[in-house]
Amino acid sequence: MRSSQNEPKPILLWFRKDLRLDDNHALQAAAISARPVIPVYIREPEANGCGPLGAAQEWWLHHSLTALQDSLHELGSKLVLRKGDALAAIEKLIEETGAEAIAWNRRYDPAGIAMDIQVKKALRDAGMEANSFAGQLLHEPSRLRTGTGTPYKTYTPFWRALEQSGEPPFPVDAPAKLDAPSHWPQSDSLGSWSLLPTKPNWASSFADIWTPGEAAARERLDDFIEAALDGYAVDRDFPDRPATSLLSPHLALGEISPARIWHATRGLPEKIPTDNIVRFRKEIAWREFCYHQLFQFPKLNSANWNDRYDDFPWRSDAELFDRWRRGQTGYPIVDAGMRQLWRHGWMHNRVRMIVASFLIKDLLIDWRKGEAWFRDTLVDADPASNAANWQWVAGSGADASPFFRIFNPVLQGEKFDPDGGYVRTFVPELADLDSKYIHRPFEAPENVLQRAGITLGEHYPLPIVDHAVARRRALDAHASLRNET
Repeated sequence: MRSSQNEPKPILLWFRKDLRLDDNHALQAAAISARPVIPVYIREPEANGCGPLGAAQEWWLHHSLTALQDSLHELGSKLVLRKGDALAAIEKLIEETGAEAIAWNRRYDPAGIAMDIQVKKALRDAGMEANSFAGQLLHEPSRLRTGTGTPYKTYTPFWRALEQSGEPPFPVDAPAKLDAPSHWPQSDSLGSWSLLPTKPNWASSFADIWTPGEAAARERLDDFIEAALDGYAVDRDFPDRPATSLLSPHLALGEISPARIWHATRGLPEKIPTDNIVRFRKEIAWREFCYHQLFQFPKLNSANWNDRYDDFPWRSDAELFDRWRRGQTGYPIVDAGMRQLWRHGWMHNRVRMIVASFLIKDLLIDWRKGEAWFRDTLVDADPASNAANWQWVAGSGADASPFFRIFNPVLQGEKFDPDGGYVRTFVPELADLDSKYIHRPFEAPENVLQRAGITLGEHYPLPIVDHAVARRRALDAHASLRNET
């Protein structure tokens, strides 16, 4: 039903990966427009690549939309849910409501950019006021350039340029209210979208550590600043320590903005050593650098940034890949990471590098298979960070880790999980094993294994590869690639 003739025509507020009221520039523009505001979220077809990246993120989306609905209700508003092609859904809403304007915050993934260009052109051609806003990144990905005007290809100069560009603008606060239309269009029920797994409910443990929604994101940020930022530069590498911010899933669906996170670190050096603040800010900047790459190279998740890796001799071994996915490799730090991923939809960053190195270099399995598994199982799946980080480990990405940097999973475990607390949490069959052997059970004497109640090959697998042999094979494969170029 169209709006009353006596009220201004509405403005549509199109939520996407910005499921928050705070520091939302499209929302701010709609709120001050003197028009009734109709917030809408459109579940676009999976083929468009504009929604959640995988099943785990769909779980998050369900709860995040629920939280957003509650927040909008407090402002005297609602969230209209629609499903289908974005342009068709918007045109239908315009027909139903008589809206004369629409506002949204820009997306920076290739599918999102393409869709937004199409929608904006079609609506403007039809006489509609269509405006998009920044705010999902600290800087628009086309802004930072080298002295010669070219995009950055290495991180350190990118970081320096970001630092020297000045502090990001201060985040804007959420509006106190939104003007509602006299009549609301119909909305899908969120339950009808079937975003939550049921049989089986593989996400049953997600809620043990995650609370989606903007309020939870702000609380998580405050807790991190208060309890973990001091010491972050060192502690962040140890997966058994509560030292990371855990903000990545909230960032992935825009429940908190990078500007709000950056702003929270202002004025802290008197309380917290600067190296911790800089280290944390560099993680935010790394996310920016990943989007910088994706903006330049839209095929980041499917093609090597460095095309000299196009002929790399990958192996195809479905059984080994399945053992890696299930956390049954016989290397405890790898298995702990993959099981943490399945249990909580998340994995500690240090361990992500270890398991990625193991897949790519110990098993010689194409990084794209790992990237696809992560995007389906991570609640913080991100089109830029996921692809860029996998290419970083593979050596094929921008400013990538050299291919010859091959993590030894035993030594990595002993260095970053020295007491085995992380492994004991996620690989409980090793919980009673002596700390000396917790990362190398295959070297434990029989009496030590018996005392821990472990029979290798029965309670816990023997290693699926010999790391020393696999390392040599990986280096030989890389050398053959060099010889061909």
